[in-house]
Amino acid sequence: MVGRVQPVLAGVVSALVGFASSFTVVLAGLRAVGATEAQAASGLLVLCVACGLGAAWLGLRHRLPLSVAWSTPGAALLVATGPIPGGWPVAVGAFLVSGLLIVAAGLFPALGRAVAMIPKPVAGAMLAGVLLPLCTAPVRALVEVPWLAAPVLLSWLLLHRFARRWAVPGALVVAAGAIALTNPGGGTGGLRPVVELTAPQWSVPALVGLALPLFLVTMAAQNVPGTAVLVGYGYRPPLGSALRATGLASVVAAPAGGHGVNLAAITAALTAGPDAHPDPDRRWIASVTSGVGLALLGLGAGAVTTLVGWAPPVLIEAVAGLALLGALASALASALADPAAREAAVVTLVVTASGVSLAGVGGAFWGLLAGCLMLLLFRKRSAPPQPTAEHLTPSQATPPPPAPDQATPTHARP
Repeated sequence: MVGRVQPVLAGVVSALVGFASSFTVVLAGLRAVGATEAQAASGLLVLCVACGLGAAWLGLRHRLPLSVAWSTPGAALLVATGPIPGGWPVAVGAFLVSGLLIVAAGLFPALGRAVAMIPKPVAGAMLAGVLLPLCTAPVRALVEVPWLAAPVLLSWLLLHRFARRWAVPGALVVAAGAIALTNPGGGTGGLRPVVELTAPQWSVPALVGLALPLFLVTMAAQNVPGTAVLVGYGYRPPLGSALRATGLASVVAAPAGGHGVNLAAITAALTAGPDAHPDPDRRWIASVTSGVGLALLGLGAGAVTTLVGWAPPVLIEAVAGLALLGALASALASALADPAAREAAVVTLVVTASGVSLAGVGGAFWGLLAGCLMLLLFRKRSAPPQPTAEHLTPSQATPPPPAPDQATPTHARP
């Protein structure tokens, strides 16, 4: 009996943690690029349903714990981009194109390999630059609304110390309580789930400055790490099928405000690891349950959007920033890992985080371009010459024994 219930419980926990820890990022991102409160609620609803259906389809088809989530770094990119010429319809058009690019990456593996060829330091620095402005929101909130932000930050710190998985959801509960008690403003949205469709429009600046960076961030920060998590647990995920399914879900969700659907990276560990079930062949039940739970949570999109509408924007951004601190740390570690590329990474981060907009194109694209140019112009063209055999000392001529932690793994599921 316990074995049957365990993956279901793991899926429920995954859905709750995934929704509560980052839905504020989604709402902040959608509103940043021009969505009204009703359009943002619609976007959150369709993202939940699209992610849920995608996880259920992939799990049942492949019998693998393929968790699906919305693009949290992509939502942070929307916050960093801000209002774009043409408003919300142009943003919806960018969401649609980004989804089509993900479908293309699933149909044509060469496109996925081309994305993987972007230097890791530059990709990590671009993501860090996107996340940095939002991750500073807790500090700004502590200065601007200390009576609301202080309890939120204190609860996050305590839970981060003793129950890290629940740190962000716990901070969100405290924020909701503080908002309900003070009610500094009045929300205008309804409590019923409503889908509001928008006819997409397109412009070259939005395609270059939003659609392309959204595709790159989603691939580099969600789909690739999500695949790596599954590989780490011994699975061989069908990446092409996953990209086609999540890309199609993104395309369908775009007119209703969904900015991007992809493989889960963080919550994937909750459904693919041994906590979901001792038997790896039974863990797919957890991912399917998580998808169903997330779709049901989407029915409350109108209520949570209304609650968010009562709060000072900086407080909602603060909760979102707390949810992204781990992602920022990982991005910075990736950006600065290679000493030879650190200057290019720093240039990428600075340009991206600056929020500059040139010719209607946002900072993420210019940061990526500046970092790649730095690598081309200033990286050493050739490696330093190696000493020849006759110049080697005896200690150099005898290779050291391999370190124990460099042994080749011997366990992996076929």
